[in-house]
Amino acid sequence: MGLTNNDIMKKLRVALKLRDDDIVKICSLVDFAVTKSEIGAIYRNPDHPKYMECGDQFLRNFLNGLVIHLRGPMPPKKAAGSTHKKTETKGS
Repeated sequence: MGLTNNDIMKKLRVALKLRDDDIVKICSLVDFAVTKSEIGAIYRNPDHPKYMECGDQFLRNFLNGLVIHLRGPMPPKKAAGSTHKKTETKGS
């Protein structure tokens, strides 16, 4: 049996030593609003009455925010016309 999204979130949280506040900040980097109680529900035991399954959208937004958190924001893209370098020729 494969890993669930909840398992992936748990493993990332431990590996990166993240707290609930950190996860809220990471999600906010991609304009994804999440509360501490929602995060707590994801990390609960599946038998717990307040357990919440981590959906694909939550995991996707968290991973996109994590990339920004670890690497920094993407630099702005250059205009399409400025991608080619002009080569100068020396004339006599």
